[in-house]
Amino acid sequence: MRNKAEAAALRGLVETARYEVLPTPTIEDKILEHLPTDRMLTVTASPAKGLEATLDLTERLAKQGYAVMPHLAARMVRDKSELAEVSDRLVAAGITAVFVPAGDKTPPEGEYDAALPLLADLTALGSPFAEVGITGYPETHPLISDDVTVQSMWDKRAHATQIVSNLVFDPAAVDRWLTRMRSRGVGLPVWLGIPGPAERAKLLTMATKIGVGDSTRFLMKHKGALFRLAAPGGFTGERFLENSAPVLARPESQVAGLHVFTFNQVAETEQWRQQLLDKLVSGR
Repeated sequence: MRNKAEAAALRGLVETARYEVLPTPTIEDKILEHLPTDRMLTVTASPAKGLEATLDLTERLAKQGYAVMPHLAARMVRDKSELAEVSDRLVAAGITAVFVPAGDKTPPEGEYDAALPLLADLTALGSPFAEVGITGYPETHPLISDDVTVQSMWDKRAHATQIVSNLVFDPAAVDRWLTRMRSRGVGLPVWLGIPGPAERAKLLTMATKIGVGDSTRFLMKHKGALFRLAAPGGFTGERFLENSAPVLARPESQVAGLHVFTFNQVAETEQWRQQLLDKLVSGR
């Protein structure tokens, strides 16, 4: 049974949830058909498609009235000169928020092999964006130790305004991660990454659409998601949030919102969000 503080926290998080989408040819039409313009969107960056696909979709969605947070994957940006050009372009489009992961491009496009140097250059350019997100890993990264990922957030904190977590399925992992991060002195607000109601078959279909190399990385990163989302009685976003409510409601956790990985199933994700919000409002 949730107490009032937990119920209020969940309602607020579900109300303000933002959606991550991939820049595929059909996603703009899906968004325009199914999402109101008050739903904030983030647009991923794919090495197979190049940064231009992310920037182009970001500009088109911004023109339609959406608040958009593009991914500026560091390993896809050539150098500070290109970073300045990209920043000017996004500012001209009205973009006020970016998310800066390292990215998967191998080898890197240019000078940036990690997120921190690009973040430092953004600061040197005058901090053109009011909101800058960095990556967090509540569940252990498959290739990087927890000590390194927590230290990375500490190193980046002066150049960022928020942490965007990777997919997470375990409420206990969220609790451990937030406790450890806060005790380390990382005080940035967190947007918690959870999957929308995508089916395994749709995840596999999406993996085939984002490029052969990207698909391999996608499956490596999200292979757990494929099975947890599809298994009978497995993960559901509603149960995860219910079980996480005590942690999410703690003021010291500083969880600012939900970052929902839609895998481009935006209609299904918005329907799920609305239904869950109705339940939370009614107290069912």
